[in-house]
Amino acid sequence: MAEGIASFLTPEQLAKLGRLLLLSRYVVEGNLAGAHRSPRKGSSSEFADHKAYIPGDDPKHIDWKVFGRTDRYFVKRYQDETNLRVYLAVDRSASMAYGADKITKYQYACQLAAAIGYVVVKARDSVGLFMHSETIDFRMEAANSFLHLNNMLKHMQSIRPGARTEVARSLHEIAESISRRALVVIVSDLYDDPEALALAFAHFRKQHHDVIVFHVLDPTEVDLSFKKGAQFEDMETHEVVTVDPRALAKDYQAVFGQFLDAIRKSCSTMNIDYRLCRTDQNMETFVRAYLEERRRCSG
Repeated sequence: MAEGIASFLTPEQLAKLGRLLLLSRYVVEGNLAGAHRSPRKGSSSEFADHKAYIPGDDPKHIDWKVFGRTDRYFVKRYQDETNLRVYLAVDRSASMAYGADKITKYQYACQLAAAIGYVVVKARDSVGLFMHSETIDFRMEAANSFLHLNNMLKHMQSIRPGARTEVARSLHEIAESISRRALVVIVSDLYDDPEALALAFAHFRKQHHDVIVFHVLDPTEVDLSFKKGAQFEDMETHEVVTVDPRALAKDYQAVFGQFLDAIRKSCSTMNIDYRLCRTDQNMETFVRAYLEERRRCSG
């Protein structure tokens, strides 16, 4: 069984995605591909200076040559490249397990996140991950190596949807967890109160994060295009109702359209990129078209 990035993307997809860039539209703490240097001491490859070792410092950064000359422990410090930090916030609540055809929303969301993560690391920028449901279920800090990306995607591969939805609440928690300005990519079906979601989006923008919202939905959720009467089960409460979808389709589409419009409006008001991602869309084609459009708008 394929693991890590190979479980989400084919070699052909990797070749095509590797030529793309994810650009930030705002000034965040960091810019593209380490183009600038930060006064912070971090863990990038460019040596800055030494400091005396204290308990809690990573022993792997001890300079043994200096120890040999001085018989004292010193730790190497490095310039922190101000590369773009991208955090993927992927919804793993039970509703994401829905899929009327060949792929569930969660599978599509993970493939989409893997594609964005690959584009980010290929450009020598940093990517991190939050998996969330009612709260943050898993977190990996941002780093810019392919080993880090592969390990991150292995963790994503091992996590299954299955908890209740509290999207707005978990997004607030994520916003509080990111201490430095970044680009945050939200991948979710956004099944929560639109007003609560707007407040969560505003939390990110208040902290000067650039935000992208990928709203992942199955086509049948958008238009209720079932042809026969059926039983519908809530994937989180397990409540079951029997309905004739054809009789409800028009009213359903109107109500669901209002839900989509409310989210689009709040994103537009806050200068947040919003895209509806239907799971019947080719994922690679969607990513390539979106990133090309974003590049043109950022130029």
